[in-house]
Amino acid sequence: MSVPGKYIDTVIETLYDSVCAPEECEGNGDQMLALFLPGARIMRADVSEEGSYLSALLEVKEFMASMAASSYQKERYWRETIRRTEMSGNLARAVSVYEGCLEQDDQKPFRRGTIEMRLYNDGQRWWIVNMLLREFRKEDLFPEFDRSKKSDPKMMD
Repeated sequence: MSVPGKYIDTVIETLYDSVCAPEECEGNGDQMLALFLPGARIMRADVSEEGSYLSALLEVKEFMASMAASSYQKERYWRETIRRTEMSGNLARAVSVYEGCLEQDDQKPFRRGTIEMRLYNDGQRWWIVNMLLREFRKEDLFPEFDRSKKSDPKMMD
C-alpha cells in the first residue's frame, strides 16, 4: 500500500481500513489520526427515530471515541461502494457511499451511509480537512453516481 496522503485514493482507502472492531484493529487510531489535518472536524448529521434532525460537530479523537461507544461497534468493517471526487487545484471534495458489515465479505450490510470529505494538498500530501457523515434511512434515495466505476473523478477546473 502507498504512504497514506500521497494520493486521495490512498487516504480514503486508509480511512476505511482504520474503521473496524477494536480487537482486530489495534493501532488504527493513530492511522486514522494521521489522515486528518490538525484541527480537522467531523460532523455527524443524523435523523432521530421521530424524524428530528440532529448534528454533532466533533474533533477527530472525539469522533473516534463516539464510534467506539456507539452501535457502530457492532460492525467490524466499513467498505466503500461508490465514490465521486471533484478537484480544483490542491483542493478536493469526495463523496463516498459506505456499508457497515460484520464480515469483510458480507453481502448484506447492517447500515449504509455517505461520507463527504474536503481534502487539501499542502504540496507534500493530501489531508482530510473536514468530514460530514450521514447514515441512510430506508426512505432515502440512493445517490445517483455512475455505478460502473468505484471512483468517478470529475474535474472542476
